[in-house]
Amino acid sequence: MTTISHHLHAVLDRIAQACVRAQRDPASVSLLAVSKTFGPEAVAEAAAAGQRAFGENYIQEAVDKMAALRTQALPPLEWHCIGPIQSNKTRLVAEHFDWVHTVDRPKIAERLSAQRPAHCPPLQVCIQVNVDGGPTKAGVAPEAALDLVRAVAALPGLRVRGLMSIPDHAPDFEAQLAVHMAAKRLFDQIRSAALPGLAHFDTLSLGMTADLEAAIQAGSTLVRVGTGIFGGRSMPGA
Repeated sequence: MTTISHHLHAVLDRIAQACVRAQRDPASVSLLAVSKTFGPEAVAEAAAAGQRAFGENYIQEAVDKMAALRTQALPPLEWHCIGPIQSNKTRLVAEHFDWVHTVDRPKIAERLSAQRPAHCPPLQVCIQVNVDGGPTKAGVAPEAALDLVRAVAALPGLRVRGLMSIPDHAPDFEAQLAVHMAAKRLFDQIRSAALPGLAHFDTLSLGMTADLEAAIQAGSTLVRVGTGIFGGRSMPGA
């Protein structure tokens, strides 16, 4: 068993144990392996160990990685954009990714929809919410989230799947749980609004290596783990 495979299974065990404590079915929580700054060989190792969904922050790096991996005999992989999207990168995202977790304004959503190739299924989208108001964090304010969801749901090339948040670091489990619960309440409020185009609103993308247990306790359906699988990163700001 490779190091990546060992770490991957350890993370899956953490998810399963957290689900037991939260009295949830482990199948209700998906794992997104965050492979940013790691090469295609690391993704291939994780894929060989059974991982299929991968998250990338840096769009051009991700597109190059996808191209390199297409030369290998791998099962189909699912690619999630979890980094900020500038207007000049929307076409790359629309053409190459399956999911986007970081839509936080109408302009980006409109460009993604218009640039999604006609032969591709709708781009699966999560609205990024700055749930705790962190000054350095991206995301729409919670009070504006419903209007943005409504606008994005009307775009033909996109399918709104849920919410994503990256709160500021919290010092302990209770503090982590409190902020994740705020995201869960917003998620439930939007889902209960029964807006047109939200038949697939089922994804709450919360939790990373350090706080996945609290996120699962709060109701996360997808946790984004990078360091816990691939190890530390040397790239500045990663």
